[in-house]
Order: sequence, then C-alpha cells, then structure tokens
Amino acid sequence: MNTDRVAAVRAFNRLYTGVIGVLDEGPADAEYSLPEARVLFELAQEDPLAVTDLRKRLDLDAGYASRLLARLESRGLVSRERSDEDARRQLVRPTQAGRDAFALLNRRSTDRIGGLLSRFDEEGQQRLLAAMRTIGDVVGDRKRDPALVLRPPRPGDLGWVVQRHGALYAREYGFDVRFEGLVAGIVADFAARDDSGQAFWIAELDGERVGSIACARAQGADTAKLRLLLLEPSARGHGVGKRLVTECVEFARAHGYRTMELSTVSILDAARTLYRAAGFALAGEKDFDDWGPKLTEETWRLEF
Repeated sequence: MNTDRVAAVRAFNRLYTGVIGVLDEGPADAEYSLPEARVLFELAQEDPLAVTDLRKRLDLDAGYASRLLARLESRGLVSRERSDEDARRQLVRPTQAGRDAFALLNRRSTDRIGGLLSRFDEEGQQRLLAAMRTIGDVVGDRKRDPALVLRPPRPGDLGWVVQRHGALYAREYGFDVRFEGLVAGIVADFAARDDSGQAFWIAELDGERVGSIACARAQGADTAKLRLLLLEPSARGHGVGKRLVTECVEFARAHGYRTMELSTVSILDAARTLYRAAGFALAGEKDFDDWGPKLTEETWRLEF
C-alpha cells in the first residue's frame, strides 16, 4: 500500500469535512436529521413515491426506513397510504408542512452552496465542478444498465399515462389541466377502438414504468399518428425515448402505412431531436396557447 497516497486521501478528507462543516444546516435546521432531509428531498421530486423506491434511492433497510417514516409521519411531514393499483405497495407523500419544510431547507442549502461558490471566480468554479465530477465518476456506484422492457398496457397503465403527462408537463413546462384533459381524450379514444393497425407500449426499467408511446390510425387509412410519447426524468439517458420512437415507427411501417405524422411543440427539444433522428421532417407550425403558456405547435411527417 502506498502510504503517500493514503496520506493524500486523508488530507483531502480533512479538507472536505471542513467544507461540509461550513455547509452544515446549523442550529436552525437541527430538528431535521440528514436522512430526514433526504427523504423530504426525494418526495419533492416525485409525489407520491413508493416506499420500496424510496428505500432503493436512499439505500435504506426496511426496518430503518419504517422507523424514519414513522418519525416524519408523527411530526405531520409525510403521510402513507396503500396503492390503489397494488395493495401490497405502500406510497408516501409529503404533507403541506413537509413541502414547506423542504422549501426552507432547500433555500438555505442553496444559499450556503452559493456562498461557497462565490468565493471563486468563473475559472475557479469550473475547475471545482470538474474535479467533483471526476471524483464522482471514479468512486461512484456504477450500476449496470437497467433492463428495458416494452410491453402492452395492463389495467391501470392508461390512467398512469394520463396522470404522468399532466404532472410532468405542468411541472416542467407550465401546462395547465387542459393538457391533461387532451391526453385523457386521446387515451380514451385509443381504448375504445379495436384496431389491429394501432398499438400502445409501456416502457419499464427494472420493472418500473418510465415511459409510453402509441401508434394510432389517422383519418386517412394510409396515415398513422405517433402519440403520447412520455419519458420519466429517471429514464432519461438510458435510450428509452429512442427505443420507443423506433418501435412505433417500425410498427407503422410493418402494417403498411405510407405516412406517419405527429404533433408536438417547439419547446420540447429532446422529443424533437428524437423525431428528427427517426427521419421525421417538420411539415407545418402554428401558434396557440390552449394549455396556458404561448406555444408553437409543430406538425412532423415521415414518408415510408
């Protein structure tokens, strides 16, 4: 063992723990332990969250997770309930008090980290961030690529597609409830049709639903429509979107369609990149504000 290298790591540890001390939440936040703060953070990202998923994300054993959630629940910060889809699954969600507590912790943490970064000029900040990424790449837990499965919808999946469209697009783009209503109408129309020329896929990563897409028949018998592309933030970077679009396009091609169309909006850059890579070309655009923000609706077309 190289003692000089060991000494260098120990010296870095002393420096790092000193920096962490500067960033400690302090007396005002002492009522929240680090695990409690991490739970509130995860629930702020996804509400509700399955307890099994929370345990995986925070690497908690079942007993400790149960005691931790019981403490938070007794303080009125979270609530637990059984899933309507699967009574064996327990869901946890933040209460309004829990959301308020997270907002306070998040604001204070942001201010402290911003204060640390402000000690350095732009070049110094970039060097610091690059060094952090390097350490994360070297010592981080590099899990294998999760298993991706595309499957037909099961009971409950279509409702999930509507709910996740509404929640994600409201949070990320400010779409209002009218967008969720539009998605509900598309899903209902799909479910009402018995047509071998249409298909629906649910994407799973390691057994968790992370995306969807549908191929529907347009008014013209030779034209298919790509609809309901959805990708959860946790699935981004795993090639799920590309796989969904490819599956949908190949289905349309195999079923004799001559054209495939889709509608999207110009702010959805990631989706537009996927469509362009699959061979779609922009065919038309118009401005509208049906879902709250002012948007440009685009029509894209692919000829087979």
